[in-house]
Amino acid sequence: MIFIGIHTLLVVGLNLLMGYAGQISLGHAAFFGLGAYTSGILTATYKLSPWPAMVMAVVLTVVVALMVGVPALKLTGYYLAMATLGFGIIVYICFKELVWLTGGPSGLVGIPRLSIGNMVLDEPRTYFYLVWGITLGAIAVSLNIVDSRVGRALRAIHDSEPAARASGIYTARLKIWVFVVSAIYASVAGSLYAHFITFISPSSFDFMFSIKLVTMVVVGGMASIWGAVFGAATLTMLPEVLAVFHDFDIVIFGLILMVVMISMPQGLTRGALDLWEKYRLRRGIAAGSLTGG
Repeated sequence: MIFIGIHTLLVVGLNLLMGYAGQISLGHAAFFGLGAYTSGILTATYKLSPWPAMVMAVVLTVVVALMVGVPALKLTGYYLAMATLGFGIIVYICFKELVWLTGGPSGLVGIPRLSIGNMVLDEPRTYFYLVWGITLGAIAVSLNIVDSRVGRALRAIHDSEPAARASGIYTARLKIWVFVVSAIYASVAGSLYAHFITFISPSSFDFMFSIKLVTMVVVGGMASIWGAVFGAATLTMLPEVLAVFHDFDIVIFGLILMVVMISMPQGLTRGALDLWEKYRLRRGIAAGSLTGG
């Protein structure tokens, strides 16, 4: 459940960017990794307290997100996807090759647990409460965003950016803003992950993890906060259910993505609701015909 909470935090942020603003990102594992490695290095190597380290991780992530987002978000569609993919690969290579800083392929060890006062959160139950407290707070913030003028502007950009620009929406500024917000969510999730596992390695933040995040967004339902929660929960538990196919997990994720995009392009949550409405309508028609007969 802790990993479900961490992945939910990640996917809710990514859904704001992809589902509501319509901006594709294939490099969000990089922001997740930046949060994890910044917190890990500052606490394990430089002995900084974990909470200030998490704040500094967010600050660094915001700076990097601005450096990447300002030029990249001038692109659209597949070009934006390729730009974010390239960014994710560059960050992954840095994690792997900067052995003196990150530990390289062997990973970074000795990351301390988070604590509140004198209480160290070394029990799964207490960490569960912390993770889900932060995640539910992020969900509440996201729901407020999508129900606000900003949310309506994001949907306008998603539907037609030229039309949104013509209506007076500062599309470039808003796209950068939502990109940074989604990166902050990923950074916090990465810090929570690092301080729970207490060991991180580059393999946790590779391109395949970015694909899994995109799959979670699509499966749960684009432009649906609660769909993001469902997608994250479902696809986090799936590898445990299909542990025997561990070597083919990315193939399974790809197949799931294909099937959902073909049969339920709005995601499983909206697809299930549509099927339920059709079922109710058919029942109503059948009951009416029987009554009339």
